[in-house]
Amino acid sequence: MNAYLDNSATTAPCKEAIAAVNDAVTSHWGNPSSLHRVGIMAEDILEKARKQVADKMFCKPEEVFFTSGGTESNNLALFGAANAMRHRGRRIVSSSVEHSSIEEALTQLEKQGFEVVRLPVDNYGRVSEKDIAAAVNGETILVSLMAVNNEVGTLQPVGSIKRIVTANRSPALIHCDAVQAFGKMNLKPATSGFDLMTVSAHKIHGIKGAGALYVRRGVKLTPVLYGGSQEGKVRPGTQAVPAIAAFGAAAEALPGCERSNERVKSLRDYFVYALSEIEGIDINSPSDALPYLVNISVMGINSEPMLNYLSNMGVYVSSGSACSKGKKSRVLKAMGLDDRHISSALRISFSRFTTMDEVDLLLEGIKGIKKTIRPNRK
Repeated sequence: MNAYLDNSATTAPCKEAIAAVNDAVTSHWGNPSSLHRVGIMAEDILEKARKQVADKMFCKPEEVFFTSGGTESNNLALFGAANAMRHRGRRIVSSSVEHSSIEEALTQLEKQGFEVVRLPVDNYGRVSEKDIAAAVNGETILVSLMAVNNEVGTLQPVGSIKRIVTANRSPALIHCDAVQAFGKMNLKPATSGFDLMTVSAHKIHGIKGAGALYVRRGVKLTPVLYGGSQEGKVRPGTQAVPAIAAFGAAAEALPGCERSNERVKSLRDYFVYALSEIEGIDINSPSDALPYLVNISVMGINSEPMLNYLSNMGVYVSSGSACSKGKKSRVLKAMGLDDRHISSALRISFSRFTTMDEVDLLLEGIKGIKKTIRPNRK
């Protein structure tokens, strides 16, 4: 038996997504921009997927723009908004714990002359509304904050940003990276006050190569790419119809958040309680984190040998964000954790398909680690 518990990195494609890929590749492989029958059939598949994704994003299909994934959507949101709004100001407000596709884009925007404010977080990885309010002013053109942290599962106060922006009489557009939240929280961009929202297919049991950016009707972005009229020129280039078809099918297959979250929370609570009976393990995620994600530190044992031990027994977790490729966690450091906690961290992430047997196998592996791997005394 194997236990795949690295779902924040990627999820296994669901049967509906696989069927949609096969159909698109074998029967609807035309270019959706072509005007002949084969192209029109592919366009029909594309627009069906757009509606399927829009329904689960609680928005209109014309507000959904397909991209290659979360990283491209985040880059399009930040560069597109900053360049479109630069005549209104130069300040961008974000946090110190954003995904690398946000953090590195912010660094590039700084080099282009924008002022970037990276708000600190508390010991739970949460940005305070007070700090957001203090940072947003009349020169602020963009606020970008993730809904759920991808390493510890912390929920950010994204629903309060619109009120703050309005109260401070700021022209800022509001972007929410909802990659980890999509399908797990009923985030409604219009009622939440978002102008832009990022989602990704392979986090909801679609396949890699497709993502989407919600762009509120009336919001103008400066394109990052040029060379075609696809996606309303917001994201030109021939669309990856098979990946997008799978995205739509996976979105449509998502069950109600309440039902899934209740089941996953029971697995998370069982796991955390079992860990409390094992000496030398600290929970880094807050108790009110999204239940799909638990970050722990097995004190005194470095992450890499633990990952190897677990992998050898068919248990797959990570030490942090997949995009960081083994680098020490910037998120845990921002939360004030010391090097001992950071170097011994494991990120466990569930999906709606995770079973109790998989959790038990992970617990067996952690107990084996404690008995087998010699602690680092430094």
